Amino acid sequence: MSIVPTNDEQLRAEIRARYGKTALQVQGPEQTSAERCCEPDCCTAIPSMDTTAQKSTAETSACCGSSCCSTHTANDSLITSDLYSEAELGAIPLAAALASLGCGNPTVLAELKPGERVLDLGSGGGIDVLLSAKRVGATGFAYGLDMTDEMLALAERNRQAAGSENVQFLKGLIEAIPLPANSVDVVISNCVINLAADKRQVLREAYRVLTPGGRLAISDIVFQGQFPQGLRADLEAWAGCVAGALEEETYRQLLAEVGFTDIEIEVTRRYALDDIRGGSASASLTALSADEYRAVDGKFVSAFVRARKPCI
Repeated sequence: MSIVPTNDEQLRAEIRARYGKTALQVQGPEQTSAERCCEPDCCTAIPSMDTTAQKSTAETSACCGSSCCSTHTANDSLITSDLYSEAELGAIPLAAALASLGCGNPTVLAELKPGERVLDLGSGGGIDVLLSAKRVGATGFAYGLDMTDEMLALAERNRQAAGSENVQFLKGLIEAIPLPANSVDVVISNCVINLAADKRQVLREAYRVLTPGGRLAISDIVFQGQFPQGLRADLEAWAGCVAGALEEETYRQLLAEVGFTDIEIEVTRRYALDDIRGGSASASLTALSADEYRAVDGKFVSAFVRARKPCI
């Protein structure tokens, strides 16, 4: 079991390396031809990839008709599978779906409207940015923010393949958003805030860039109860979106402290520990005592987190 670094930048470096590797593995010599299949009359069955993204190529099989479509994205884990509709997956480049490591669909949660400006924190391969751009239309705009060069390169490639003109990908930290105050109407994020070392600062920055009355619409992993500290220190479990999860009451408290109102946390999926122990958290979960295991079983959830910046 690798231990979570005590230095924030060291933690970011570990996360950056892991997600950079995923981006590189999604990009391959066969990808261009595979992306050509993402057309209305060619329904592409999106393959699965394990949570550590060990497969070196993304093999695809194409057939016609909706019955052959898979709504799996980057891997077959319970957390990341079946988050997007077939129509959504068919409207974006295949590589954007393959790079998706989210735990929800914030583009639906956000109820985006034509003309709105939206920012995706930790945009990865760009799936939620490209879907948001379609929802806000030509009069709106979608930003994606990511710290990983490989993901940014993949996202820009996907933007070009999608022909999206109302999109810009930015390099930076979600703790220091490179946009002015009051510049976007909606902030979304998909299973990324749990990766941040300083979650209060992330939420503070989200609040800063939102316009008065703006909306926060996050999909994230949340823990309902008291988090076991042994699991919190596991770097592999942190990178796998488990160890960095906030307790639900702490999430609510941080949102309120930075100024958000109308806070809602809606559970969308609940995970038994047996469902996730085979992934990146396996070592630390195995180390739990029988009582500890029972105490946290079923307490990890995917959740929609909604909040609003008050009108001034």
